Amino acid sequence: MNANVNKHPLFYRQIFSLTMPIVIQNLLSAAVSSADVIMLNSVGQSAISAVSLASQYSSVLFMFFFGLGTGATMLSAQYWGKKDVHAIELVEGIALRFSIIVSTLFALCALTIPELMMRLFTNDTELISLGVPYLRVVCFSYIFWSISEIYLASLRSVERVSISTALNALALVLNVILNAVFIFGLLGAPKLGVTGVALATSISRGIQLICCIAVSHFSKNVKLRFSYIFVRNKVLFQDFLKLSIPAVANDLVWSTAFSMYSVILGHMGTDIVAANSIVVVVRNFATVFCYGFAGASTIWLGKQIGQNDMEGARRDSKRLMVLTLIAGAVGGVIVLSISPFVLKNASLTSQAMHYLKYMLLMNSYYIMGISVNSLLISGVFRAGGDSRFGFICDTIDMWCYAVPLGFFSAFVLKLPPLWVYFLLCTDEFVKWPWVIKHFRSYKWLNNITKEYE
Repeated sequence: MNANVNKHPLFYRQIFSLTMPIVIQNLLSAAVSSADVIMLNSVGQSAISAVSLASQYSSVLFMFFFGLGTGATMLSAQYWGKKDVHAIELVEGIALRFSIIVSTLFALCALTIPELMMRLFTNDTELISLGVPYLRVVCFSYIFWSISEIYLASLRSVERVSISTALNALALVLNVILNAVFIFGLLGAPKLGVTGVALATSISRGIQLICCIAVSHFSKNVKLRFSYIFVRNKVLFQDFLKLSIPAVANDLVWSTAFSMYSVILGHMGTDIVAANSIVVVVRNFATVFCYGFAGASTIWLGKQIGQNDMEGARRDSKRLMVLTLIAGAVGGVIVLSISPFVLKNASLTSQAMHYLKYMLLMNSYYIMGISVNSLLISGVFRAGGDSRFGFICDTIDMWCYAVPLGFFSAFVLKLPPLWVYFLLCTDEFVKWPWVIKHFRSYKWLNNITKEYE
């Protein structure tokens, strides 16, 4: 008992040392999204709505990269527990193989059929005309991002979280600066509006990739080895597929379903779309600690499991659960606290402002649902190599419940937009009983490392 008590301060120090860089990264990401909305506010409500819809493809891609990165981290964190860097670099090469192929396909579609891509989200001709040039320019960032995101995931898996955060921070801060330059025509640049946001994104992601290559050159741990994309290792490849396919499928199921929310709202008018784009920014700020704990738990628990410290992993997963409940409550308070400021400064129509007020209120409790599920599904379960449960759970929840309910309430019952949004926001709470039951069963607690030579 005394030994456990003595370990408490060490656990919290180490968890926060992993969590804080992720939190800072998420804060910067939220700040960039906020800056985009603030700057585009001067261009007009339609510009905000168009970028919000067009960027759904970036969101889907991010979830794909996140799924691949999580699959790599699940393996790599446990191999890091065994100090096997060679295995980690082989896993990185496998992940890059998939990320580059998929990002190239997305980029080609955005370059050649951007109008069709926009029509999937809206039938508003103004929003489509604004979104088309955005997609044609931002498509280059997809490929840059596909490489850097996997390398940064590998760095996080070996506890180099601060370096990963610094590289992401560079891209995000540069993005904000370039947004201002190209939106407002600063430093002699042309005023490009929506297209300027896309150009800023592509340039900042390109520079981030160059910096990743530079860091890799001087790294004593994991390097970015493009030659490893072509190296074949049957054991690691099969393990990666076993873990990553459910993780990628889980994240794609979740992100595409969330994109369907945008499709539903996008066909209910520009007012609800504009309000939602601001709500997303506020929610991103309020959930930074929730996602921070989820990311840290995969690294921390994965390393423990790789060292066969199952009792420690079981104990610390409970501590992480308490921390994320606190983070969810704090996130709700943050939403309520900054809502008056947001409502005072948003330049929306009166109808959009009405939507915004009540959507912010709903998100004050919705964050608790996000907090618990993100920690357990994306963090704790995956630390033990269990990505399959989350895939099944989110598929049933999102595609058998939330998305059909959204379409039915919006286009059959023709409920008001706020009622439709309220029903969509029940998705996280519906799966709580199954998620918490699985957590308490400890079926997710497995050592997945193998002899691979």
